[in-house]
Amino acid sequence: MVAIIAALLVLYIVLVGYRAVVLLGTGEPVGIAMGAALIVLPILGVWALWREIAFGVGAERLGVRLEAEGGLPPEQVETRESGRPMRDAADELFPKYRDAAEAAPDDWRSWYRLGLVYDGAGDRRRARQAIRQAIRLSRR
Repeated sequence: MVAIIAALLVLYIVLVGYRAVVLLGTGEPVGIAMGAALIVLPILGVWALWREIAFGVGAERLGVRLEAEGGLPPEQVETRESGRPMRDAADELFPKYRDAAEAAPDDWRSWYRLGLVYDGAGDRRRARQAIRQAIRLSRR
């Protein structure tokens, strides 16, 4: 699914980039202004695509490494029939992993585990922040 979405984004970037070049070639002030504005969109698209792919690859690499070390959280969070986690159960785990990350702020493993718990609690934004921190720390 990621490959399909990435391919569609690349197609969009190419088409918008082509349209930007055509507009820049018109010689008209409005066309030039619109073409210049359209050049920004493909640049932002490439940056966003790169950032997401790099995040996914980095998170997967650390997840595999942590699993090989036997360091993944052993707890299983109860889920509803829909597959969504029971928030109360995930919230009970949170203090343990938050405290571990605060006690060892330079340990990527603790940040990765914290990200998993955030994700289990349904807090995707904080989960991504914690896993991004783990990726940064693992590069040291």
